[in-house]
Amino acid sequence: MTPTSPDLAPADAIVRRPWQPLSLLLVLALWLSTLGNLPLWRAMWALTDHHSLRTWLGLVGFALIVLSAITVLLSLLVWPRWRKPAGVLLLMVAAANSYFMITYGVVIDPTMMANTLQTDVREVRDLLSWSMVAVLALGVVLPGWWWWRQPVQKLPARRLVGRQMGLAALAALVLLVVVWASFQDLASTMRNQKSMRYMLNPFNTLYASARLVIGQTAQVRQPLQPIGQDAVFAPATLAGHKPPLIVLVVGETARAANFGLAGYARDTTPQLRQLQSSGELAYFANVSSCGTSTQVSVPCMFSHLGREAYGKNDIPYENLLDVLQRAGMQVLWLDNQSGCKGLCDRVPNTNTLALKDPALCPDGECFDEIMLRVLPERLAQLEKDRGAGPAPAGTVVVMHQMGNHGPAYYNRTPNNMKVYQPECRSNVLQDCPAQEILNAYDNAVRYTDHFLAQTVRWLKSQPRPAVMLYVSDHGESLGEKGLYLHGMPYMMAPKEQTHVPMVLWLSKPLQSQLKWDAHCWKKQVSAPMSHDHLFHSVLTLAQVKTRLQQSELDVFAGCAARSP
Repeated sequence: MTPTSPDLAPADAIVRRPWQPLSLLLVLALWLSTLGNLPLWRAMWALTDHHSLRTWLGLVGFALIVLSAITVLLSLLVWPRWRKPAGVLLLMVAAANSYFMITYGVVIDPTMMANTLQTDVREVRDLLSWSMVAVLALGVVLPGWWWWRQPVQKLPARRLVGRQMGLAALAALVLLVVVWASFQDLASTMRNQKSMRYMLNPFNTLYASARLVIGQTAQVRQPLQPIGQDAVFAPATLAGHKPPLIVLVVGETARAANFGLAGYARDTTPQLRQLQSSGELAYFANVSSCGTSTQVSVPCMFSHLGREAYGKNDIPYENLLDVLQRAGMQVLWLDNQSGCKGLCDRVPNTNTLALKDPALCPDGECFDEIMLRVLPERLAQLEKDRGAGPAPAGTVVVMHQMGNHGPAYYNRTPNNMKVYQPECRSNVLQDCPAQEILNAYDNAVRYTDHFLAQTVRWLKSQPRPAVMLYVSDHGESLGEKGLYLHGMPYMMAPKEQTHVPMVLWLSKPLQSQLKWDAHCWKKQVSAPMSHDHLFHSVLTLAQVKTRLQQSELDVFAGCAARSP
């Protein structure tokens, strides 16, 4: 055995030599600025086809801005006591954000952060894929393991603070100089490419989280504000009046572009079309959503504020269901989704996701028809709970669909209703041909058509006048402009995410009781409208009066005006 020369240090000793704290901090800043921001650099590179010297200088300048900004952030936030877990957390945030931004074309804004916090186990399962595992392994596990194992020199606290603050000051100076030198090009890019504001890791997550926490804290600190305290049931006439049954179906991720009734090339709504041809149903062709995600749209739909005011509001208000209940209506919420977002907290409600039904819940997830299965039982329970109390003015049922919730569209349709084949059966939509994505999505639309037609048939069998109003909460991108799913900030969202279908079926007994004729509401089918109309229009359908109601946002204002 040859003895080791004392003049040669073992290789492991060289590798394990302690790092200067600032040097290790700069390594993390360099990783986050480059590999941790791949979606940002890809988007920057795609801005121009002519990669001239000015383009390269602009990219180098922007890279210095990103590196400097991240260095300032790390210098202020990462300190010895939590250095290692903080580094791994930042790697995780950057890798996860990058994966979803590249795979689905989304950006990380407050709405997307709210969606993330509201995600349940089923939704997480739908998003899991081997490509996600690979990204997390390469972007978190390997660099995180290296980061955790690195020894770091221990410096006196005062010296470390001085050096780290000095680094932050130097990085801030570089940041200011480069921003000043490239301000014109930088301002133009940020003004014209708004999505890039939400692509910079980890600042997008920090900003979105802060906005979300501030907004939620502001609401928690304030008591729930009542609305419509003057609401009363006021039918046109009490003669022969029967309490109506109003069913509101809140669709999920259905975009108008793929609705057969909207003129789509495929007849994805054959049963609704049959009802329309018989004069029983109307399709509203020009409806815009309140938001691009369930977390925003569903509460906004039932709010009296309207989209613009709702987006700026931090005050917790009651909603449409509270007003209807106050006016003497029975209200029931059935949910086959991830919850009612607080809307149903003060009314009877049931979530059907955990129900066991071999036909309608074959793989632990229920198809939307499960809500029709449990509806009679829940209505009977409402009557039982009322006991000997006064008879209700009517009943309002809200059914919140699973609908077209993605990316696993193929899971939303029973096997016997998969008309369009082959389907995309991957959670990573980019792995599928565009036609297979459309097939899976359109099959889910056809199932919604079936579910709505079944709802109408059930309503026809009821002994009281009835109405069904369906509207989707938001739309969906299916690869257009490289975007998938939904959740883009509204100001930059494509029409596919904001143009939604709305359908009305009104029974002849209810038309007669309201003294309406079909023409008074069918003439509105092409008029521009939005989720803002829902609050005020449902009040008219329920024959509830309150000073909150705005006739200009009431689809049926013309009908009510013609009633005696």
